[in-house]
Amino acid sequence: MLIKMTEFLKNLPIKKCTQCGKKFEEQHESYVHTCNNCSRIY
Repeated sequence: MLIKMTEFLKNLPIKKCTQCGKKFEEQHESYVHTCNNCSRIY
C-alpha cells in the first residue's frame, strides 16, 4: 500500500545538527545537516 507524500514527510524524525546535536528547523527533505551556528564556523 502506498502512502501520500505529505504523510510520509510528516512522519520523518526531527533533524539534528551533525556537529552539535541540536535540533533545528529545516525542511526534512533538505540536504542541510548542520545548524546555522555550526555552518558559520566553516
